Amino acid sequence: MMNKNSRRRFLRQTVTAATGLALAPGLVSCGAGNTATASSSVPARAPEKGRKLNVALLGLGSYAKGQIAPSLQFTRHCQLAGIITGSPEKIPEWQAKHDIPDENVYSYDNMDELADNPNIDVVYVITPTATHKEFAVRAAKAGKHVWCEKPMAMTVEDSQAIIDACNENNVRLSIGYRMLHEPNTQDFIALSKEKAFGAFTAATSLAGYAGSDPPTDYWRGQRAMGGGALYDMGVYTVNGLRYGLQMAPVAVVKAMQHRPTEVDVTTEYTLEFPGGLLAEGKTSVVTNYNQLRIEGENGWHEMQPMQPYGGVKGLTSAGTVLGPPIDGKQQTLQMDDDALAIMNNTPVLAPGEMGRDDIAVIRAIIESAETGKRVVL
Repeated sequence: MMNKNSRRRFLRQTVTAATGLALAPGLVSCGAGNTATASSSVPARAPEKGRKLNVALLGLGSYAKGQIAPSLQFTRHCQLAGIITGSPEKIPEWQAKHDIPDENVYSYDNMDELADNPNIDVVYVITPTATHKEFAVRAAKAGKHVWCEKPMAMTVEDSQAIIDACNENNVRLSIGYRMLHEPNTQDFIALSKEKAFGAFTAATSLAGYAGSDPPTDYWRGQRAMGGGALYDMGVYTVNGLRYGLQMAPVAVVKAMQHRPTEVDVTTEYTLEFPGGLLAEGKTSVVTNYNQLRIEGENGWHEMQPMQPYGGVKGLTSAGTVLGPPIDGKQQTLQMDDDALAIMNNTPVLAPGEMGRDDIAVIRAIIESAETGKRVVL
């Protein structure tokens, strides 16, 4: 049973927060932001030397339970210290399993009281995409560093609002692009940076899994909540092309979305990069494929598979193998890197600007698919 203090917190919850997440506003078409290389430059609030950062998970769904919480058991620079949830029935299990004290348990309704809790340093937002803006902004206003799961938000405007809130409240922001912290992917990126096989000539980015059309009573089957293949898996393909080519696209040449219901189950698109370079992207929740390939004048390098939780490895036309897969959780590396950035006041690998600019591309892909036109970024 829930203890008295935890129960008392939830008596202050609103009916909306207690029964689920509020519906997100409708989709808004928007243009591109700056390139993905920009970085927030606010000073960090570092804990005293030698102390781990205390992380509160906001949203206790399958990703938090199956990936983030287990990964935090192995981190060296941060630790799970609190939870924020709209599901009070989950509290006893989380408290018992992770030794979370009553004073570090919050609801969505009373999370603003985090401002009075010096024992929480970071809020990791792991809720449906359409809710990221509200929760990330509230966490920043409470004076907590923000780790926001990808995709960052529904629109460029919402993404920028998160960036602005973190800057205004002097806290750090990082987006949960775990692949940027994965060693084999970092080796792949190094080959791209040095153009190991000459000038780029083409690129392909594929990410999908053999599932089924998500039901409409589940948030992943609801367009306004950020459901569908493009927001779910497509963000990996867009971000992969960015780090694979080390530049930002200038336009969506064409796009196609297959929507049996209100969300896409497959999306295909062509991006144009500076110099006229074309890159093909494809993402799906009903078909399995997973590859990021960069073609050069003198050869190629690729990751295949490019983004599962385990088994990421690569290959080059010269026969070099990028691997074997790492032993351990990618998210452990991600969170330790982000914690060290806060502690040492150094740049994060995935700043808010990167997340915002990927959302600009996603929005442009949707616009191109709906209008049949080329969309300039």
